[in-house]
Amino acid sequence: MQALLRAAMESPSARNAQPWYFTVVQGAAVLAEVNAEAIAILSREGDIFYAAPTAIFISADKSSDWGKLDSGIAVQNIALAAQSMGLGSVILGLPAAAFKGPRGEYFSGLLKFPATHEFAIAIAIGYPGGTKETHPVEDGQISYVR
Repeated sequence: MQALLRAAMESPSARNAQPWYFTVVQGAAVLAEVNAEAIAILSREGDIFYAAPTAIFISADKSSDWGKLDSGIAVQNIALAAQSMGLGSVILGLPAAAFKGPRGEYFSGLLKFPATHEFAIAIAIGYPGGTKETHPVEDGQISYVR
């Protein structure tokens, strides 16, 4: 876990502001509570954490113009570090529903977000239970300008 967090904290950020805060959740009850709230708000079923035993929530400074973007860079560093260690990961945006819903302040407090921060992105980490096909890449999404 320390190597994953180190990779995240060494991520580049605009003006080196490091506008993120990392909350590591390894309690199944907490993940289940966030999951239940998010799926209820989104009117869907399932486990948004894919049964992973650990999730890292990244909150970003609300006053930062680049906080959520910088948090996205940090979560990608976590995913790459996890892969290099033989771990699986899933980058998650769906937990945002729990923080935007009527119990958002409760969840921000539960996950110890600083008062100046808001949910940016999360990542579930564990040992992969299987593999999945890579997604198809769509053509026509690149332009070159000279």
